[in-house]
Formats: sequence, structure tokens, C-alpha cells
Amino acid sequence: MNDFLSGKTVYILDGHGILYQNYHAMTELSSPQGEPVGAVFGLARDVLALVEKHKPDVLFCAFDMHGPTFRADIYEKYKANRSAMPEDLRPQIEYARELIAAMGIPALGVQGFEADDILATVARLTVRQGGDCVLVTADKDCRQLISDRVSLFNLRKQAFYKAENLLADWGIRPDQVVDFQSLVGDATDNIPGVPLIGPKIASELLNKFGTLERIFEHASEIPGKKRQENIVTGKDVAMMCRELVRLRDDVPVEIDWKSATFTEFDDEKLREIFYRFGFRSLLQKLEDPKTGNETRHRSRPTGPTLFDAVDDKETNKTKEIPQSRIFPKEVRYHLVDTERKFESFLAELGKQTVFAFDTETAAIEPRFEATSPRYTVIVGLSFAWKDDEAWYLPFRGPLGADTLDAKATLEKLRGILENPDIGVVGQNLKYDIVVLENAGIELRGVVFDTMIAHYLLHAGELNHNLDDMAARFLKHETVKITELIGKGKKQKRMDEVQTDVVAEYAGEDALVVWLLYPLLKAAIEAAPGLDSLLRELELPLVEVLARMEFTGIAVDTVILKELSGRFSAKMKLLETEIYRQAGHEFNIASPKQLATVLFDELGLKSVKKTKTGQSTDIEVLEELAELHPLPAKVAEHRQLAKLKGTYVDALPELIHPKTHRIHTSFNQVATATGRLSSSNPNLQNIPVRTAEGREIRGAFRPGDGFDLLLSCDYSQIELRVLAHFSEDDRLCEAFRNNEDIHDRVAREVFGVESGGVTSDMRRTAKAVNFGVIYGQTSFGLAKQLGIPQEEAQAFIDGYFTKYSQIRFYLDSILEDALHKGYVTTLLGRRRSFAPGTIRDLRRGGLNQAERMAINT
Repeated sequence: MNDFLSGKTVYILDGHGILYQNYHAMTELSSPQGEPVGAVFGLARDVLALVEKHKPDVLFCAFDMHGPTFRADIYEKYKANRSAMPEDLRPQIEYARELIAAMGIPALGVQGFEADDILATVARLTVRQGGDCVLVTADKDCRQLISDRVSLFNLRKQAFYKAENLLADWGIRPDQVVDFQSLVGDATDNIPGVPLIGPKIASELLNKFGTLERIFEHASEIPGKKRQENIVTGKDVAMMCRELVRLRDDVPVEIDWKSATFTEFDDEKLREIFYRFGFRSLLQKLEDPKTGNETRHRSRPTGPTLFDAVDDKETNKTKEIPQSRIFPKEVRYHLVDTERKFESFLAELGKQTVFAFDTETAAIEPRFEATSPRYTVIVGLSFAWKDDEAWYLPFRGPLGADTLDAKATLEKLRGILENPDIGVVGQNLKYDIVVLENAGIELRGVVFDTMIAHYLLHAGELNHNLDDMAARFLKHETVKITELIGKGKKQKRMDEVQTDVVAEYAGEDALVVWLLYPLLKAAIEAAPGLDSLLRELELPLVEVLARMEFTGIAVDTVILKELSGRFSAKMKLLETEIYRQAGHEFNIASPKQLATVLFDELGLKSVKKTKTGQSTDIEVLEELAELHPLPAKVAEHRQLAKLKGTYVDALPELIHPKTHRIHTSFNQVATATGRLSSSNPNLQNIPVRTAEGREIRGAFRPGDGFDLLLSCDYSQIELRVLAHFSEDDRLCEAFRNNEDIHDRVAREVFGVESGGVTSDMRRTAKAVNFGVIYGQTSFGLAKQLGIPQEEAQAFIDGYFTKYSQIRFYLDSILEDALHKGYVTTLLGRRRSFAPGTIRDLRRGGLNQAERMAINT
């Protein structure tokens, strides 16, 4: 065993350290179940990248254990000044352990010791057995472990840290790190050090005298009376600090080197946990052969789902739902490419009361993204109504292929496709409806959409595509479209693929839908409220959205062209002013160059860090604008550049050449709350609060065939819904009397008479009305309003004192979520939450899952 590690490199991760780094660097991220997972996502991404690039021979992860360590016995105030772990980070520790286990990485931890001690122990044992060790950590304590066989690796900087780096930073050797920190101290861990001894002086002393003991022996030679006195009186404290700082390399930890020998990840286990946490981009990375793993298993999670059982909490009965159906081993895909075959097919189709249906299309305008069916033509149609057969009707194909006449065939199918009494089942039928509408056919018998049904059952999940559902519930790996048409420059159109090959691909899509249909239908019917939600809202909405997509909206390109010129001129003026204030030209769009100007050259204080340095986002610029005029100019320039690039210059390029209108795509299944979204382009996000945004909106026109555009908006809809649900007497009375609700709240909380509310009072009341009910903290409110946190907290307390029924209502939502594991909307839409994410007693405001519960 002594030579087991010879020639090998052992990597050990500082689990807690990496989690903390990612927690502060990442924006809020939650799993489909409402769990906070931003730090876990960062950890997963970091480990995947580390393995791909550095290919460790042996890989461990060290975690701190809960409870005090031996250092607390040495100094009871050790780490006493540290704030409590953030509520949204606490559950992520356990999720991180699950992730590391799924990655096949042994987790190490021993009660009474810190993760750094584990790193030190692994480093010593690695070197003893002839290996090299890399400590993946940003913790400066670990610099004492550096040797010719041990180095540190900083994930954020993607750089190794060795003795030469230490010399450049602190001017000392690795064997002097413990003495250096004993003198300087560490405010983070509440290690006192010696007063008036900073890093520069400590480095000078150690370079002159070598060790801590010799510094004390030669205290009389140290210049400066006060410093000399501090050295003498601080000896005992410094020696104690040395015991706190020195890492233990003799931790009694069990290490199985062979189990930690890394070959490759188990993709199936990783997919399981990435699906659970909703890590979409990491799932795509697993599918990408460039990730460095040569072996890829094309499989999907097959764990518990809503199909396993639906627990009816009201009746306390559990209804069994079939878990899955096995995709048949023998399937017949019929290529209906002659009139004789079609007549036989049509006779059979005419006997069906319900069938699965799908269209195969090809983009006719390559400059447009093919996600909108308005830019496509039909290549063929596929049908299924049996468990082991499907039919494909080709309309277009490669030169020489037998195909049906599209116009004549559709005319013969019209009586079936437009019959509302014949049920049609599909996946994302909105797309097919628009495609058929392009061809003059109105699909009218829509009875079920597998994509929407799966979304209602698993609203927070990663995606709702057919490939994933087939693998998950039919244990079947579908043919992928890239296998037919390829990628990149060599990509073909669907009508350039042999029709018999397309028949198998298209027929499979229809067959998968047909097999999923009874499974999803049973689960929907068993879940309280979802059946009516599907039938009465979601499916009728499919036809409404299809009509909206087909119709599109007109935009005046003359106005947009004029705006483009005006925005460009204004941006030029801003650039000139920005360069004048900076004293030189630089790339305004470069965060790095902008950070140099703001923080290094102008000396402004950095208010927010990112994983790559100081943040220069809009929030930071607005805060810095109070200190210097340049950040305000940069923020204005950035806003204009975004409007120009995203809308003013982009919208004309998206106008359909025949309809002369823009055809966005609406998505029913993109948000867990049921909110609609649009893409290509996103027409729901054009700003309205700025003059420039309103000018862009002014470019939209009714267009030919329409008289006007009608703009409607609910009046304070969130607060009316809140009044309805909470039945708060004061809130309901205000709406019944048609009062200004913000004025009313301001009067009651500030205790002023009618007419005595100032604009600032009303602004504060409005912020609370729309913020506090979604869990905004006093810190967030204080930052939004620019007031002291104590004042913000006093206002929140006053609000809930006056509107106590709102507090009871919000508490009841969380109580419901805690005991049921989900919340429902008025129409029965359901959002589930993982155990432990909703707490019995809230502390310091709402966590992410609790905010989601109330939002839903």
C-alpha cells in the first residue's frame, strides 16, 4: 500500500468552502420542489469542470461536521463573531453531500475537527505514500501545507497556488505561515493576533528572525516603542493563536484510497440528481461529448413520480396510478407514400374516436428561428391509435422519393381533422394547430396535450419534452432529431432526409404520445383540481394562443429606424461624457475595464463581489451614482444599448416576409406558477417605465384588418387577490370604498389624518404593500427605500399590527405547505415543495421556498 499513490495526484475538495463561495457568488436558484440549490449548482459545475480539465487520479471531498471543534477548547471565542449560516444555505449542506455521493466521491469528516484538518491529514498521507496532493480550497490557512508535493487550487481563479505565489503575496515561506497568522490574526475566525502587527510588519519580522520564538527572543530589537511593547505583552496570545491556526494532520479519519480512485462519473446517477435539482445546463453538459467523458449512457431518471401514487390528503386515501408502460419491442411504422396506401389508411383513421397526431416541418426562412410554426411548411404527418403501430404521410422528401400531394391529402383529411367529435392527442399541439392553419386546416378536436398534462403534474420540473417522458415513463430511448438532420453547417432540412427514415422518427413521436396518454390522463384525473384545470383553462388556452401566434402583431419600422438613429446619437454623447469623466477611453461594455475605472482609478468603494471580481451590475451602478456622476451615465448608456440591440434593431429583422407582422411564440409550460411567457421575440418584457421603452411600445400598430390595439390592466390585482383570500377587514373595506389603498395603508401605519399623507409616506406604503406580502425583509425594504433598517422593520411591524388578518393568512399558507408538501391556486394549480424547505417557525423573514409558496 505504501507505493499505491506513487505517480498519482490526489485532489481533495473543501466542501464547505466551495459551497460558501458559490452561495455568495450565485444568484438565487431553486429546484423544481422549491429547495434553495444555488450553492449546490455551483459545486456541481465546479467539480465537473475540475474533473474534465485536470483528471484527478484520486478524489475526495471534506466537510465540516456539526458541533464545536478542539479549537473551541483552546479559545472559547474562536469564531464567536461569525454570523449564523444563511437560512437558504443550511439545507444545501445536505444536498451537497447527496451530490457528492451521486458523483461517487467519498466524503470525509470527523467530529471535533474542521475540513481544513482533514485536508492536512490527506496531504500528509498522500506524500508519505509517494503521491502529489492538490487542495481545492481558497482558505488561506491551508497555505501552511504547501510543499514541493502539495499545492492549492483556486476554483474561482482557475489557478494553482504554490510556494512562489505565497512568497509574492506574503513574502514568506510555507513553513512560516502559521507564525505569520499568529502575529497578524484573523478577524473572520476571531483570532486576535498581536496589536499593531499587520501583514507587512509580520513578513519583515519573520524574514529577519525566522520564527515566532526568535521574534520574542529579540523583542528589544524591534523598532517602535508601542510595537515592541505589544510584542512582549502579546506573547501568550500569539502562542495561543498558533495552536488555533496550526492545522492538525493526524485526524483519525478512515480513508479508502481505492474507493476514491476516480475513473468517470456514473451519468445515470448524475442525471437523477440533476433532474431533481433542476440543473438544466449541467444535464446538457452530460449530453455533450466535449465534457471529456468518453462513455455516455443514453438514459434518463426512472425514479418515483406522480404516477407512482396520488395521495389525496382530504380523504386520506391513496389512489394507485400505473407507474409506466413498457414500449413495445416490436413496432410497425407504416410509410403511407402512395394513393393506394393512403386510401387504406384513411378508411382506418375514419373509424377512430381518438388518435395521436404530430406534424413534421421544415423551416422555410433560415434567418428566422424555427421555433415559430409560422415560418415552416409541412414535410409530413404522423398518426397513432394502436400500441404498436404508427403511420407517416410524407408530403416532401428528397429528389425521387415517393410523396403524397399535400394539398389534396389535407383536403381529404379535413373532415377528420376539423371534426370536434374526433379526439386529437398530441405533444405541444399549439405548434401543430398553427402549422395546419398555415395550410388552411383548423384542428378542432383537441382533447389532450401530453406536454401540458405533464407540466400540470410536475410544474416545477426541468422540462416537459417527449424524449424525457419516453425514457422516464416508457423506459424507451427515442431517436433524436440530430441523428437525422445533424448539426451546424452540415445540418439538413427534414425534407432532405429519406422518407423511410423520417417515417420511423415521426411515427415514434406519435406512438410515444399515444402510449403516454392513458398514463398522464389517469394521473391528472386522480389529482384534485387538475382535470378541470386542464379541460377548462389550459386546453382552451392552447387554441387562443395558437390564434395569437398565427395572427401576429404589426410594427412600424419607420418609427423603429428613427429611434435607432436617435438612440445611437444619444449613446455617442454619453460615451463622450463617460470618457471625459474617466479621463480616457475604454470599453464601456467590458465589466473588467469598467471595474478598473470605477474602483481603481476613481477610488469608488466596491459594494458587491462576483466570482470574477467587483460587480458592475445595474444595482451597483445605481448605488455608486450617489457618489459620482460616471456610474449614472454608464447605467443610462447600458439601458439604451440593451433597448437598441434587443428591440429597436432586432424587431424589424423578425417581421414575416409575407404577413408583414411579428409572430412570437407563447409558452404555457415555462414557469412553475402558470405565468405565460413569450420568446423569439419576448414581447412581454418591453419596458414601460422609461420614456424610451414607451417609445418602442408606440411603434406597435393594429396592422391591416384591425382597427385598434386595446390595452387592459387590472387595478392593483395582487392586493385585491390578497383581500379576497385573507378576508382582512381593513383591506376589503378600502377596496369596497374605492379608496387609494396605498394612501389608506400610509394613514393607518403612520397614524396621520386624511390628507396628511406625504408622497414619501405613500411610496413607503406602496413598497410594503407589494413587497412584504411576498416576504421582503426589513433589509430589502430599507435598501429599496433608502431608509435605516430599524425604520423599515418598524413599518413592517406596524403594517402587520393594523392588517393582522393578512399575517394569519400568510402563516396559514406556510402551515398548509408544511403539512401537505404543496400549495394550490384558486383553480387547483399545484406547486410542491421538498421536505424541510418550509419551516415550522419563520426566523428573520421568509426563505426562498416560503416566498414561492406564498407567491403561488
